[in-house]
Amino acid sequence: NELEGVLAHELGHIASYDMRYMTLVAVMVGMIAIISQIFLRSLWFRGGGSDRSKGIFILIGIILAILAPIVVYMVQMSISRKREFVADASAVKFTRYPGGLIRALKKIKEDHTPPEKKVSKAVAPLFISNPFGAMGRTHPPLEKRIQVLERM
Repeated sequence: NELEGVLAHELGHIASYDMRYMTLVAVMVGMIAIISQIFLRSLWFRGGGSDRSKGIFILIGIILAILAPIVVYMVQMSISRKREFVADASAVKFTRYPGGLIRALKKIKEDHTPPEKKVSKAVAPLFISNPFGAMGRTHPPLEKRIQVLERM
């Protein structure tokens, strides 16, 4: 049954403490972003040294302040995608029947309605393109999930 598969998938998230795990990951991402900002801002008030060496440190700080949050965000999304596979495996373990979840995922895959058409017109403009593409997704591609489930 599809509903059973979907509910078991969500129970898999609960059983594997995904909310706690992803909250910790989000806190770590936030801490890295804050530390990079502190480092960047402290460079402006750093005393001593030549202007040239100060300029190099500022350049390095700017690069780190920009790249560090992006890199940790991509790591966070990668972890999130992996947790989806764990929840899928848990669903199969709970139901002992991967077919229900496979059918549910195939239905989602076949629905070609753009997400912004499924919500109120007031929030539709919030659905913008993801600049990171697949790396910025919280869920792995449906095809990949279905392939893994079919092998179970």
